[in-house]
Amino acid sequence: MLENFWFNVEYGINHVLDINAYDHVLFLIVLTIPYVFKDWKRVLLLVSMFTLGHTLSLVLAAYNVVSVNAEVVEFLIPITILIAALFNVFTAGKGAQKEKVGVLFLTTLSFGLIHGLGFAREFQMLLGDSDNKLVLLLEFALGIELSQVIIVFVVLFLSYVVQTIFRFTKRDWIMVISAIVVGLVIPMILNSDFLS
Repeated sequence: MLENFWFNVEYGINHVLDINAYDHVLFLIVLTIPYVFKDWKRVLLLVSMFTLGHTLSLVLAAYNVVSVNAEVVEFLIPITILIAALFNVFTAGKGAQKEKVGVLFLTTLSFGLIHGLGFAREFQMLLGDSDNKLVLLLEFALGIELSQVIIVFVVLFLSYVVQTIFRFTKRDWIMVISAIVVGLVIPMILNSDFLS
């Protein structure tokens, strides 16, 4: 039982930290980059909204409530990253991330739904004809949340180092990292099967 639990949690961790599927990491970077350590509660809440969206879409797929076109979802995932990165570029230094939670949290939740749908097919294979779908989903979600917290901590730590030791302004740091992410996701969008 415990072996299964760790397998599912580890599967969730590896899903996020998979070097070949770095879209998840890119999204977390652009989500976290505008914040500093003292904003950790807000960042944790945002990341949890993303996990909630991700898990919701897996629940819907696991119980055959939704079925989606994989090409459309694979196209939408880098679009969500691009939107988040461009939001950072246009709001860097303007404190937009400090505004009311509403829009930012709902957007993060919906992006989580889209990212979850991108993983739904592989997850259904993992489930097979398991009777414990919900338990498996929750264990997997725990793994996702743990790996996201690790990534967020690394991003916050790097932000701290760059802004304190290397004296980067917060605005420049957000702009540089968000611009790099934009540069990485544009080819993902252009090379998607949806456009070919």
